[in-house]
Amino acid sequence: MDMRWFPIGNIADIPLRGARCVKTPEGKIAVFRTAENEVFAIEDHCPHKGGPLSQGIVHAKAVTCPLHNWVISLETGRALGADEGVVRTLPLRNEGGALFIALEQLMAAAE
Repeated sequence: MDMRWFPIGNIADIPLRGARCVKTPEGKIAVFRTAENEVFAIEDHCPHKGGPLSQGIVHAKAVTCPLHNWVISLETGRALGADEGVVRTLPLRNEGGALFIALEQLMAAAE
């Protein structure tokens, strides 16, 4: 199945080591930009108590939840260290600064 890509803005809209929240039919998605200009998209809730990951601190390829300091990998969505849990990651493309994510629910509805 071909992925359907949906525009979500520009990398310049996200500060280095920061995030922006995007509302989608699948819920809130946090889009992160690392210090190395890499971008990642994951669900905007910590697997621990549902904290807003988009308001967390970005370091390397991870984010620390602002509520209880859980560290979540931006690459895999998995909690790091002794903590356990996972959030869904979404495919993200950067085309010359324009950002696009693939949304499964929208893909299924379009078929």
